[in-house]
Amino acid sequence: MTTGQAELKRAIGPKLLFFFVLGDVLGTGIYALTGSVAGKVGGALWLPFLLAFVVAFLTAFSYLELVGKYPRAAGAALYANRAFGIPFLTFVIAFTVMSSGITSASAAARAFGATYLPRSFNISVSAPVIAVVAVLFVLMLAAVNFIGVSESVKANVVLTCIEISGLAIIIGAGVYAVVFAGQGEPARLTEIDTSSSNALLAITAATSLAFFAMVGFEDSVNMAEECQDPPRIFPRALLSGLAVAALIYVLVAVTSSLLLPADFLAGVKSDALLEVIKVGAPAFPLRLFAFIGLFAVVNSALINMLMASRLLYGMANEGILPKAFGTVHPFRRTPWVAILFTTAIAAVLVATAGADGVSRLGGTTGLLLLLVFTVVNVAVLVLRRETVPHQHFRAPTWAPVVAAVLCGYLSVPFLSGRPASDYLIALILVGVGILLWVVNRRFVRAA
Repeated sequence: MTTGQAELKRAIGPKLLFFFVLGDVLGTGIYALTGSVAGKVGGALWLPFLLAFVVAFLTAFSYLELVGKYPRAAGAALYANRAFGIPFLTFVIAFTVMSSGITSASAAARAFGATYLPRSFNISVSAPVIAVVAVLFVLMLAAVNFIGVSESVKANVVLTCIEISGLAIIIGAGVYAVVFAGQGEPARLTEIDTSSSNALLAITAATSLAFFAMVGFEDSVNMAEECQDPPRIFPRALLSGLAVAALIYVLVAVTSSLLLPADFLAGVKSDALLEVIKVGAPAFPLRLFAFIGLFAVVNSALINMLMASRLLYGMANEGILPKAFGTVHPFRRTPWVAILFTTAIAAVLVATAGADGVSRLGGTTGLLLLLVFTVVNVAVLVLRRETVPHQHFRAPTWAPVVAAVLCGYLSVPFLSGRPASDYLIALILVGVGILLWVVNRRFVRAA
């Protein structure tokens, strides 16, 4: 049916999509949370990142089957709507995914203002200044997002190369220090911290936190309407992007554990990778690495804000949200109303987040997406009853079953080892979503 509405521009080919996935997965998580993950698991820092990859990789199979069948921008919310046909559940899923993108971008914005910007320019900033800088950062992202998806995704390629270079420096410093300088303690790689819990809970808690570093691949399905031939290019781009990101993460984690004890990494928190550089390559300029970290969080935030706005656009086209969110700018051909709305929410979050905002928002992001992934992994099985006229990827049946169990396990209180603050923030966000649902229903009925 032709509505006269401008369509999104299909500007993303296989290479740009690969870098989109890789750039969205790499970034804030590994740069900011390495020390915190070490504090939960101990010297076996590589293990949580590997397990988080397994959960993400299995879930990616479900996304590949669904995006191949339904190559549209709405992602998880569209799949839930088609599988279960419950408007309220569809809205909650949509709002949850949108919230995860915004909280992730907000965590990156806080890291930008509180850690990487001061480190890059060797300055001290107060809490109010951090909030102002973070808000300005979000507004800058909105401007790039509005200019166009082609420009945004090409900027992502540049930023991805920069952030990969930073992680390559970490790995290179580790190789030099261990192989040529005789540093490093291999025995630490098998140490699991059981001082405050048993080994299983320590690993689970660390994996729950490390999962934040693996999220991002799901954002790509919300760009489906701007991709060239999605059923063909998605499988290779998504799976290869995830695999490369996991390899880099494991190597960085191994390097960190070899060079520094887990309790020290836990103590320095978001400065963990800077400390690894100090030990492995003492002559390397730390301010340069801080600049690289600065670009890494910019890239993470940009991709997440792209996803959030496209999700609102897709939901508006499905009739789940007001049609205004589906408005496309006639010249830039970007969903400008959705961009404004998501930017406003992010600005509020970064302005009101506390000093520990990065880890809290990161933990909340992981929890929200694990809940969504559980639903998606069930939905792919339910939607096997539907057929489509075109060929598409089909996941092995065991993959979504195992993925649903793992995602659900990492979401459950007590079993997952998550702090209560993750659940509190998630409940508040879902509560806001329910409130918006009620307002939207009344508005629709009045119209």
